Amino acid sequence: MEATKPTQPQAQPKAQPKAKKAEPAKKVTGIKNAFLVIVVCFVVAVCLFLFFFGAPGNFDPESFEGQTPLWGMSVWNIDKAHPTNLIGTIFKGGIIVPVLQTLFLTVIVLSVERWIALSSAKGKGNTTKFVADIKACLAKNDIAGAQKLCKQQKGSVAAVVAAALVRYEEMDKNTVLTKEQKIQTLQKEVEEATALEMPALQQNLPIVATMTTLGTLVGLLGTVIGMIKSFQALSNSGAPDSSALSTGISEALVNTAFGIATGAFAVISYNFYTNKIDNLTYAIDEIGFSIVQTFAATH
Repeated sequence: MEATKPTQPQAQPKAQPKAKKAEPAKKVTGIKNAFLVIVVCFVVAVCLFLFFFGAPGNFDPESFEGQTPLWGMSVWNIDKAHPTNLIGTIFKGGIIVPVLQTLFLTVIVLSVERWIALSSAKGKGNTTKFVADIKACLAKNDIAGAQKLCKQQKGSVAAVVAAALVRYEEMDKNTVLTKEQKIQTLQKEVEEATALEMPALQQNLPIVATMTTLGTLVGLLGTVIGMIKSFQALSNSGAPDSSALSTGISEALVNTAFGIATGAFAVISYNFYTNKIDNLTYAIDEIGFSIVQTFAATH
């Protein structure tokens, strides 16, 4: 009797990995950590205050009272220093000036950063023309042509449209869902893709908005401190100290000027970039509505 050979286990076919849905690459670049920007701006502001505004050449040499000034610390007693130009007057604004300069520099840096980021989010071509071309492709049911335009345009608007077109093709081939379910799925895809892009567009703008109020309040604080010093000089018995009086007034006016400039520039920057983001959002909504309407009309 022949021994039966053990049966060899049949090799199981390897499961094919599921194809992952290609997500549109993020095209919005920007500064992720605004705290580091503030720290760097503070260091720059302090250096400017000490070594530029406080340079010995900005003051009357007789005000040093025979002492040799150090670079960056042009006077041993700032109250007795007599500036010879506007730069020296800014130095007499006191310790609040570097803080205000930090806020002002932060607004400038973040404004430039938002310009670069929103320029990349806009894409390579004109957004209005891109919207019109996409709508023309949808009218002809040319999905492949619309996807090609998205690859050429790039940016946030193109990323949202590309994601919606991928879902459009999936719903076109789907035979299980009803038409209403397909339309709802397509609308949800547009909303999700838009929600993913919006945080990158609005990044760092809340900080700029904060500077609109913070700059004015810090400037007002410097103004109050300067006026306190002025009234202290007037309250001295006998003849008032004219040097201390002028120092207090200078401190008040310099801080007021820097506070107003910081707040005004921050307001202009915030409103300007908010308007640019709104324009991008309107373009996304317009194309998303066109995609949904085209699908509803052709299916």
